[in-house]
Formats: sequence, C-alpha cells, structure tokens
Amino acid sequence: MAKFSYHASHEQFKPSELLKYAQMAYQAGFNGISSSDHFYPWSERQGESGYAWSWLGAAMQAVPLPFGVVCAPGQRYHPAIIAQAAATLAEMFPQRFWIALGSGQALNENITGEAWPSKEKRNARLKECVDIIRALWAGETVTHNGLVRVEMAKLYTRPEIPPLIVGAAITPQTAEWVGSWADALITVSHPYEMLKEVVNAFRRGGGEGKAMYLKVQLSYAKDEETALQEAHEQWRTNIFKSPLLTDLQSPQQFDYAAQFVKPDDMYEFVKISSDTQQHINWLQQYIELGFENISLHNVNKQQQRFIEVFGEKVLPTLVQGKNLQTPSLITSR
Repeated sequence: MAKFSYHASHEQFKPSELLKYAQMAYQAGFNGISSSDHFYPWSERQGESGYAWSWLGAAMQAVPLPFGVVCAPGQRYHPAIIAQAAATLAEMFPQRFWIALGSGQALNENITGEAWPSKEKRNARLKECVDIIRALWAGETVTHNGLVRVEMAKLYTRPEIPPLIVGAAITPQTAEWVGSWADALITVSHPYEMLKEVVNAFRRGGGEGKAMYLKVQLSYAKDEETALQEAHEQWRTNIFKSPLLTDLQSPQQFDYAAQFVKPDDMYEFVKISSDTQQHINWLQQYIELGFENISLHNVNKQQQRFIEVFGEKVLPTLVQGKNLQTPSLITSR
C-alpha cells in the first residue's frame, strides 16, 4: 500500500510557515513529510532558503510522522557531519527519519569556492561519502583519503537502527548505478515513459525488491488557469534536463534560462489540474509502477487548499482503491 507525504519546499516558504503546513498535513491524513536541503532557491521568485536540518529537529518534535531530507555530502557538507546530524535525528525519533543522498547541484555547492567536479567525479565522491557514513553509523573509527578526507572520526551517539539511505537519481543511468548501493531509490515525476525507464534501470542495477520513493511535482488550485499560471510562476526554472539543473550556479542564472518557458510548456513536467480525479488517476499510475512512498509537492503557493482537498478527496480514494478510473499513460493534461 502506497504512503503519501507532504513535501515541505524550503525554497518557496519560510520555515515557520512550513511547520504550520506540516502540522496541517498530519491532521489531513498525510503519512509523512519530505524536504530538500538547499542553500539557494531555484529562482528569485521562490525567494526562500531556510536551513532544512534546523527545521527537521523542530518539525519532527511537533509532527509525529516519518520525515526525510535530500542532501548532497562531499562539498558543502563533510560526510562525517551528515552522519552525525542524521544519527542524532534517528536517535531522537527512532525509525522516523530517512535520508536521501545525491551528487548535488552547483547552485548549492558552489558557495564553498571549490571547483565543481564532473558528474563522474561527483558520483565517485558520493559513493565514498555513503561508505563513510555507513561506517560511522556502525561505530567504526574512520580514516579515509580519497576525493573526501576523514581523519580518525568516530560517532559516539548512534541510533539503534540507522536511517535508510535513499539514493537520489534523475536519469536512468544514475538510477542503475544507485541500485548497486542504496537501500532505496528516490526520483521525480518524469513523463511516464521516462519514469518507467528510471524504474527499470534501478531494478536492473541491483534495486529489485528495494523500496522506491517518488517526488511528484503537481499544481492543484481552484481552477485550471490558476493552477497553470502559478506553476509557471513558481516552477518554470525547474523543468530543464539534469546537466543544466546541476551546473547552473545562481538563482539569477536559472531565471535567465527560464525566460522563454511558456505556460503551456509546464504541462510536460508538472501534473497540472484542478480536477482531483485527474490527480488520482496520475497517482495511481505511479503506484502501479511500484512506488511505495510518494511525496506530493504542490509547486504553487496554494498550500492550505491543496492539503485540505487532497486529505479529504484524493488520499482516501487511493488508500482504499475506490473509484479509480483507467488513466491515460502518456498525456500530461
């Protein structure tokens, strides 16, 4: 049975506001909360960038649900610090925290002033970080000299059960590689056929039988026009292919790159509709692909309405398996 989380977007809302939305999501029947760790928003229009790790401690105390965060160790963060931060949350809130690790974006990592490595080197660095984090969680004293360096590191406070390490992947190539080392996969709601390729690649690479997480980018509002216009306003900087998303270095560059994106272009990349049945049909496709943990990110600013309506009309239908219509697999509109 699939579980549905509310995605707390630190790039779009102040941390205090996101705490309120997380509490509302719990009351509405969502099963968890996800978040991402950014230093910058994707655009000047989004305009926020609260520190996810500070927020997680407060939010997990206030909301008794599982939480997860996506972050990129290796440049902005030393892996021993991420291991310590995750271990602390997992000790305080047993079996309620998961962490997704990816190779990152220059947008966030470039603040260190270090050179931004190639994708191949970033992947190698990520795998080193994963191995270091797991060793620290196991109580080992770690010394490592590679793309990252660790000298005699040991964690004294560790959870009885370490957090799940979820591998973040956008492309089928990365998903296949992630299948070889991650406990689970997390990806985003690509067009259906590409998403199917990502799933198959993950399973082919060693992910058969492992959990799969999906972040669904959707726009729900009172009417179709509002859903479309606000998706375009807030999220048009986020529709580019992976090489561009990972290599641009500032919100201003993302805004410049997105200046020719038209509202109708958004339909291919964001599930836009004011019809709850259409959203139910789309989400049912993802369940049928094998995603067990689905995080819903309403990319517009209408969070309260989204939480209330989805809690009342969408989640109960999907959990109970009632009134499902046969979805169109290819169309996004």
